[in-house]
Amino acid sequence: MAKIFCVANQKGGVGKTTTTVNLAAGLAKVGQRVLVVDLDPQGNATMGSGIDKRQLELSVYDVLLESSSVAEAKQHSEKAGYDVLGANRELAGAEVELVSQERRERRLKTALSAVKDDYDFVLIDCPPSLSMLTLNGLCCAHGVVVPMQCEYFALEGLSDLVNTIKQVHANLNPDLQIIGLLRVMFDPRITLQNQVSDQLKAHFGDKVFDSVIPRNVRLAEAPSYGLPGVVFDPSSKGAQAFVEFAREMVRRVGSM
Repeated sequence: MAKIFCVANQKGGVGKTTTTVNLAAGLAKVGQRVLVVDLDPQGNATMGSGIDKRQLELSVYDVLLESSSVAEAKQHSEKAGYDVLGANRELAGAEVELVSQERRERRLKTALSAVKDDYDFVLIDCPPSLSMLTLNGLCCAHGVVVPMQCEYFALEGLSDLVNTIKQVHANLNPDLQIIGLLRVMFDPRITLQNQVSDQLKAHFGDKVFDSVIPRNVRLAEAPSYGLPGVVFDPSSKGAQAFVEFAREMVRRVGSM
């Protein structure tokens, strides 16, 4: 049965989409069956997986409005090695349309339950705001993976996210927990980043993943080619770090 994880952080620009597509590609490389769900109307995870969001006949929008199933709407990314439930600008309209619907925050959970035996991992790329879309992701997830830059403002954003997760855990999804914090865009030469990293480990202990994703030009270049960095340049330090992170995820899920 699939383990469902949201990749979330209420602070923008921390590498959520980069983490989602590269973790997915890393998991596929180590033999896992993976579905990426793009819950961001910008559709960056869709494009970054080699699928043109402008050509989508069916998307996560149709799944949330229950006019399509996941099996009908998903596409396989040949280059990246995993399936994608894509998103485009249509998804922005789902916010308004879902407001008056029944079970509005559980639509995605219902849809994914039909394919839970087809995958080992489902990774959900959430938008940075706490919206109805993010809530749908959090309601169906077993846990949250939090990508974090090691800088001061990131710590403030993290406290907001922890409070949100506590609220969803208490009211909507008792299974929800933080699986781990992933340090991304890390530069060990910067003293502040090392200090924040030490603070994270002191406060969150084993919730901080051992894997660290370095700041890496090849990871940044990869989306312009419509590929995860793990596929675009497998020999780069960033790609190797994500494959190691995928292995750590498999180990951590095995011990849950």
